[in-house]
Amino acid sequence: MSEASDEFVLVYEELRRIARLFFRSQAAVTLQPTALVHEVFLRLAGRDARFADRTHFLSVAARAMRQILVDQARRRHAQRRGGGAVRVTLTDAAPQPTGPDPVDVLALDEALQRLAVLSPRQARVMELVWFGGLSAAEVAAALDVSVSLVEKEGRMARAWLRQTLSASPGDDA
Repeated sequence: MSEASDEFVLVYEELRRIARLFFRSQAAVTLQPTALVHEVFLRLAGRDARFADRTHFLSVAARAMRQILVDQARRRHAQRRGGGAVRVTLTDAAPQPTGPDPVDVLALDEALQRLAVLSPRQARVMELVWFGGLSAAEVAAALDVSVSLVEKEGRMARAWLRQTLSASPGDDA
């Protein structure tokens, strides 16, 4: 095997690991981790982009995963008129098998968009953690900030998102 082939296999397996972590907490999901990874690769292959390193690649892949999951949730939502929304957990780390605060991907995406208006870095931190499975150190490297700042921003963002996502639809959280 060539060095490029070996690298491709490692990246592929890393994306599958991230997708499996994300999907562990999902109830009724029609998209499988492998299908998500294939979709990410198709989107990234069409971009003819160069990646500085693994963290840069995973950062871009996280954004693609988020977009794919949101698109899929929108399609399902349109088909079922709100039923069967994709579930994710809000935790202090990367996606875990269970969590106290499940929310649907569309609500999470909307909340992340609202957070991005208030604090773009906090929104990006959460995107990289949830959709990219990056550690605090990897997020810090991707954003060129300190690990302690990533941890602080992550705590603040999680608190804001929990409050926003737990508010009833008519609330102005």
